[in-house]
Amino acid sequence: MKIGEASRVSGVSARSLRHYEDEGLIVPGRFGNGFRDYCQSTIDRVLVIRSLLESGLPVRLIRDVLPSLTDGSHAGADAVCTEFLHEVQSYRDRLAARIAVLSDQQAALDAYLREARGTDL
Repeated sequence: MKIGEASRVSGVSARSLRHYEDEGLIVPGRFGNGFRDYCQSTIDRVLVIRSLLESGLPVRLIRDVLPSLTDGSHAGADAVCTEFLHEVQSYRDRLAARIAVLSDQQAALDAYLREARGTDL
């Protein structure tokens, strides 16, 4: 299917599909005229990519683990899975630390606003 139909079927914009290709996450086929040709397995891969991106994982990490998640083989999958889970845990821990900092900043701003509104009245 051409990029417009692939976009409609996957729910991912044509621009995102081109970006995924530029990042090496997908490799669509080509028609004789050079247009991209997306098969169902590529669409399935796009859905996995989209899910991982929506969970906040960086493209670098997705690129590293994607072959083991979508190729159907299990060769070396345990090692990749262990490393991937370690990376995901590390990413989650950094995210939790950032959330804690932001929560502290929000609490400080809330306190400031309460105080400022109390003195202005």
